Amino acid sequence: MPESGERPVPDTGQKNPGQKDHWQPLAGVRVADFSLLLPGPFATVTLADLGADVVKVEPPQGDFARQMPVAMFRMANRSKRSIALDLKHPSATAVVARLAAWADVAIEGYRPGVADRIGIGYAALSAINPGIVYCSISGYGQTGPERLRPGHDLNYLAAGGAMALPGHWLEPPRRSGLPIADLVAGSYAVIAILSALHERGRTGRGAYLDLSLAETALSLAAVRHGPELDHPTRDHMYPTNDLYRTADGKAIAFGIVEQHFWQALVDAVGDLAPELRDPAYADEPGRRRMGDQLSRQLHALMATRTAAEWMAIFDGHDVPASIALTPAEAVASPQMKAREMMVEHEGEGHVPFPVRVNGGRGAGVRWNAPPVGAHAEAVLADLGFSDAERRELGRSGLFGRSGR
Repeated sequence: MPESGERPVPDTGQKNPGQKDHWQPLAGVRVADFSLLLPGPFATVTLADLGADVVKVEPPQGDFARQMPVAMFRMANRSKRSIALDLKHPSATAVVARLAAWADVAIEGYRPGVADRIGIGYAALSAINPGIVYCSISGYGQTGPERLRPGHDLNYLAAGGAMALPGHWLEPPRRSGLPIADLVAGSYAVIAILSALHERGRTGRGAYLDLSLAETALSLAAVRHGPELDHPTRDHMYPTNDLYRTADGKAIAFGIVEQHFWQALVDAVGDLAPELRDPAYADEPGRRRMGDQLSRQLHALMATRTAAEWMAIFDGHDVPASIALTPAEAVASPQMKAREMMVEHEGEGHVPFPVRVNGGRGAGVRWNAPPVGAHAEAVLADLGFSDAERRELGRSGLFGRSGR
């Protein structure tokens, strides 16, 4: 990691009193975050959870995610400082230059060419700070014939081959309720950024990282079947590894793949469903050959009782069965509560970086997602702008109304 690990964490006046107990291995690492919506912000909130000083640079009207009717903005922007800049304003050049000199890492999520046009591209920032680790996240990458194609998560999953793979035995491919490409791209970005910082510690050189969401999806699809698969297939699936609706409208997930788990299910419900003792189902090749019939039988069986009744039947039989919970039910579950998975801070619940460290909770929340431009004065002071210079920048209209 860079020598900047000794830098002090900025005092925003919003720290969680329990912060001293948080795991902050990235304290002192400085991140200029020009990204919006989810892939980039998910990467930088992970860095922030781990102690990095992340300055979120938003347009004066704010990240569009602030307008979305979900908690995504709050969840992906905690523990960051916000400054609102009109990057097309003539005065933005001076602030961006100071940010470039200050930062260890810069990240952006525009279509190829946009960052260069508005003065935050790698060429401009690395000319000021050759050691900067710069990450561009885009739909299809910075090169190639589709680099300017618009899209969102579903487009990238489709372009990367992920939507050719069904997720349920009796149904065609369907999207997940989670933005898989966005979230995995953010995770890959963190891995690449930390790797580049480690390399910089040895060589002194920065890096330019070009991350494509479609390629992220392809990397996931290839893990299952390799890059040669040219037709839809259920080869990655098992008829007993699926979701089954229960009598009370809930769903139970079975993770029955290995033979001993199948036997555990038969032991638990064989008296209720003697058809499952059919010799045709005795081994995995047979269950796969008869998969459509077996899946329908299991769907019919599970619909005869409530989820709680089924879980009581499975108890003690080592059946890999789980009720499909809502997030609220999940964080309230005894297991998640025992693992301290939800952290409350100033009236908001958060699930920060989900790895326990040395027996403790690990990462925590320093402050909730800030209003647009809430930290403009403090950030500009950190960048070395004098009081008079800050006042002049405010009068110039660079910050819009939110940053004044």
